[in-house]
Amino acid sequence: MNLPSVREHRSLRDQVTHALRAALIAGELRPDVVYSAPSLAAQFRVSATPVREAMLDLVKEGLVEVVRNKGFRVTALSGRDLDEYTEIRALIEIPVIERLAETADHAALEALRPVAAAIVAAAERRDLIGYLESDRQFHLGLLELGGNRRLVEVVGDLRKRSRLYGLTRLAERGALVASAREHEEILDLLLAGDAAGVRRAMSEHLGHIRSLWSDRARESTPED
Repeated sequence: MNLPSVREHRSLRDQVTHALRAALIAGELRPDVVYSAPSLAAQFRVSATPVREAMLDLVKEGLVEVVRNKGFRVTALSGRDLDEYTEIRALIEIPVIERLAETADHAALEALRPVAAAIVAAAERRDLIGYLESDRQFHLGLLELGGNRRLVEVVGDLRKRSRLYGLTRLAERGALVASAREHEEILDLLLAGDAAGVRRAMSEHLGHIRSLWSDRARESTPED
């Protein structure tokens, strides 16, 4: 596998966790394969301990599961899983962000402008990790303006469990760029105080995200 390299500014465990997450998103780690900590450690050129610890971190997030006496396997997501995650996100995010059109401070919204631009830039250069990290920062940043910390935690957890994996082909055909630009549209509508427009744009945006998931789910998992 073409696993990402680790970086020295993080603890070894965090480095390996980040690299494994990147490999999962890029499609290097597949749901139908069992991976042992020693074999992954050999590719990272580290001991098996930080790899095992990193995998257990991902188990807690629901991204991988333990295969007894063998190793770890990426958890599969069905079409039903994705529909349910999308429905929950829509129930939470759409009304909260719609209200921001009337309540949010314009300076706080403008502070997210560079993040929205970073999402587009990452999509254009096919930087999947950068795309998802900026996307997470934008969406959770908006929700934080609503003032409910627990709500932000819930959506953050949902995002982890409904991760996009294997996005390389989508990025290569430019499918992520259009979705990335929708963040700038949402921000413009919020600044204009257009609550109805925000609701429409958020509904379409989450629907487009679900369609991206569908492309991957059809390649990787059954629908139910």
